[in-house]
Amino acid sequence: MFSRRTDWKLAPNRFTLAHQEALGSGKRIYDLTLSNPTHAGIEYDEPAILDALRNPRSLDYDPQSQGLASAREAVADYYGTTAEGKSTAAKDIFLTTSTSEAYSYVFPLLANPGDEVLVLKPSYPLFDFLADLQDVRLVPYPLLYDHGWHIDLHSLEHAITPRTRAIILVNPNNPTGSFVSAAERSRLNELCNEHDLALVVDEVFLDYALDGTPHQSFATNRDALTLTMSGLSKISALPQMKLAWIVVSGPDSLARVAMERLDVIADTYLSVNAPVQLAARVLLDQRKKIQPQLLTRVRGNLSELDAQLSRQKSCSRLEVEGGWYAVLRVPATRSDEDLAIEILRECSVLVHPGHFFDFPRDGFLVLSLITPAAEFSEGASRLLELCRQI
Repeated sequence: MFSRRTDWKLAPNRFTLAHQEALGSGKRIYDLTLSNPTHAGIEYDEPAILDALRNPRSLDYDPQSQGLASAREAVADYYGTTAEGKSTAAKDIFLTTSTSEAYSYVFPLLANPGDEVLVLKPSYPLFDFLADLQDVRLVPYPLLYDHGWHIDLHSLEHAITPRTRAIILVNPNNPTGSFVSAAERSRLNELCNEHDLALVVDEVFLDYALDGTPHQSFATNRDALTLTMSGLSKISALPQMKLAWIVVSGPDSLARVAMERLDVIADTYLSVNAPVQLAARVLLDQRKKIQPQLLTRVRGNLSELDAQLSRQKSCSRLEVEGGWYAVLRVPATRSDEDLAIEILRECSVLVHPGHFFDFPRDGFLVLSLITPAAEFSEGASRLLELCRQI
């Protein structure tokens, strides 16, 4: 009765069961996996956000496949003009409810059932489900660590086959926090042109560079067909508002065809609700108040983690350039899942085991840096003490 594409193993794994057990115990859990900014103690401008949703025009249904012009113009203004003098135009933007939905537009745009899309590892674990739902096959290419993160371009090139249709990038990557370098960007464009591929770039964490240096978006990439995604979820820390987008760029002939086909896909769904579209400019402007708070939190927690790491020798952290996470290298005396379960049971601290993000081997834990500072400090202290004992 049911399709093969949804034949997932849905039984809870050992880590999930241990988490359920911990929740049922009544003990306080120090959550170092927090990804929901609305639960992170961030101060929002409630009147401005709520007033923006009280627009009488919301009662009028004005279906537009790409989304309302006013909302797309707000997104275009967010990108502004780069140092190279390139800008993003509203006409190149398609609104979606989320970046997950954006993938559900992009995969069928580019790939037939059974075609391949290259995705870097370690990275965001939701790609597997998104690809399964569109009958697309994911082929991994590695992100390597050597005094910083680097795309293994040699392995990526060898992963390309006649069925490859696109290369997925996350910039900066989640959870490694590594940005795509200028040299990597140039080579990726070359590979796309050599093999007739598109770039699919997820930039939800682009604004969260830890050193404060703005990084160039792929939204203005003209050297290969590029579909750049982002949204309010991270930019303004408003995941509940459900507004994201795809920016189409690249050679004119390819971009034009992509936009014609995306227009039909988007018109089929018309999923973005009017109140959020009409509030888009106000909601995007919230980033000016939200991002400084989050960056202060991330930098503060990273500094606290480094201070605690300096007092012991068993663990270290990997370099991070941006985003909301830190990767901790720990003694590989057992599987990451076993260690994460032990940390939860013995220390009441919740962390992500590295395999959750497809790290190729054991010895890695992933910590959220947006956890409230006091909770983060105590949680980090507890898990590092257990690692020291191990």
